[in-house]
Amino acid sequence: MRVLITNDDGIQSEGLTVLADVALAAGCEVVVAAPHRQYSGASASLTAQEVDGRLALVDERPPGLPDGVVSYGVKAAPALIAFVAAYGAFGERPDVVLSGVNLGANTGRATLHSGTVGAALSAATQGIPALAVSIASANPQHWPTARLVTQRAFDWLLQQPPDDERVLNINVPDIPPEQLRGLRPAHLASFGAVQARVREKGKGYVVLTYSGVTAREEPGSDHELLTRGWATATLLTAPYDDPGGTELPSFEGNGDASVSVDISAGTVMSSGDDRPTGEITEEEVLDADAPET
Repeated sequence: MRVLITNDDGIQSEGLTVLADVALAAGCEVVVAAPHRQYSGASASLTAQEVDGRLALVDERPPGLPDGVVSYGVKAAPALIAFVAAYGAFGERPDVVLSGVNLGANTGRATLHSGTVGAALSAATQGIPALAVSIASANPQHWPTARLVTQRAFDWLLQQPPDDERVLNINVPDIPPEQLRGLRPAHLASFGAVQARVREKGKGYVVLTYSGVTAREEPGSDHELLTRGWATATLLTAPYDDPGGTELPSFEGNGDASVSVDISAGTVMSSGDDRPTGEITEEEVLDADAPET
């Protein structure tokens, strides 16, 4: 079985090695392909940097990755990495995608913004079973706990139908294994969406600050169980239509069945230098703030 390991924290994250160790222990063939830099908050974005029309790679490895495991630093968002992996970009199509271990929890509605979860959902839409794992700390001290929970979750994933387009989202508290209360199913907390506030506006730029919504006590939610020392398991679904019996807007035009329309997917990847399309450099901010002459 071939397993692709990715994340949104970048190729230098130790969390990649934790997932690789779990897959290797299960006898799987492992390849690591992760963003060359931080891509947190990328969700399921299909952005990347091209060089002469080619997806750019860098020769980097996560710390502690066993020798013999192929590793790529990719100048792309994690969802795009999972997407192109399905078409053979990093060798044969993977049978499973493991995304993480993310630095920080992905609970509640904040999962919408997660690049770690976005990579797993991207894989699921390509028919590849996927698992997203996060540890509730920006500076984890207890990787063995994440490894223990991931092993259980990975074993469960391998027993599921391969065509299930749901993603298993795992959150792990950053506590010693002997203090872990166990792993429990959980529903998404109703909070977790990121709030933004405009801190500063200038000529050609806006400075924002971000904060999470204040947590509320919701028994059985992923956030609540995590704060009580449980690891949590939640099934997420890739986008699907949900008419739900609601009457949607419609009207009849003058066209007929003979009309044929070409459909464009638009621009998927940015191109040129090492930054996403629209990103403003410090030099450009300084230039924009300079007085006009």
